[in-house]
Amino acid sequence: MPEYDDDLRLALELADAADAATMERFRALDLQVETKPDMTPVSEADKAAEEIVRAGILAARPSDAILGEEYGLKGDGPRRWVVDPIDGTKNYVRGVPVWATLISLMTEGEDGVFRPVVGVVSAPALGRRWWASQGGGAFAGGALGGAATGLGVSKVPALSDASFAYSSLSGWEEQGRLPGFLELTRACWRTRGYGDFWPYMMVAEGSLDLCAEPELNLWDMAAIAVVVQEAGGRFTSLDGEDGVHGGNAAASNGLLHEEMLGLLRPRP
Repeated sequence: MPEYDDDLRLALELADAADAATMERFRALDLQVETKPDMTPVSEADKAAEEIVRAGILAARPSDAILGEEYGLKGDGPRRWVVDPIDGTKNYVRGVPVWATLISLMTEGEDGVFRPVVGVVSAPALGRRWWASQGGGAFAGGALGGAATGLGVSKVPALSDASFAYSSLSGWEEQGRLPGFLELTRACWRTRGYGDFWPYMMVAEGSLDLCAEPELNLWDMAAIAVVVQEAGGRFTSLDGEDGVHGGNAAASNGLLHEEMLGLLRPRP
């Protein structure tokens, strides 16, 4: 039995509870929305979903730490759960169904670095869920259960045949990466701005070949990175650092990764 099966089962149960809370308020006419200090929106559903997940972790794993987007870090130790209650809040508050609850478990290595070992990405408004654990493979299925399908990245070997996704154009210019970003879009067969968790899950499914974002937080990346990696893909920062601590992300089928990173290097 893979080492993290019990933790994965817990994460899936927590996702069920979060989905029930978020779907109950999705497209509600009286949904309460506030603006955080960083000028991003947060809804009552974000807070409620994180509270539910935190309570479930505290009950089942009281010695584990929890880091959430809305309520920060609580606890310490070698095991840390990372929660984004609604990835895609701007979509959620506008009634767009592309949003998901992200739940990950990270463990501390001998080098002191925390790495994700369990990831669940649940998008109930799309009727889809993706999950993975280290050494256990990556899978997808309906958000409310049903048969699971194993995931695997594409085998596309050339950018000219590749489909590339990104979230938006903002951020690329600030980092001096806009020229390379535009060159990458021209080199690829197809480009789309899907945004948030979704393009990473499509990379894991093999329907996209690569995606990248210039600015991300740990809770945006922890869960999706496990799914991509267990599906056979590669997940790094834009500077090529494997893992989720670079403040940005590049994901691919592995075959196109270095070429993508080369184009996205900062330029004067």
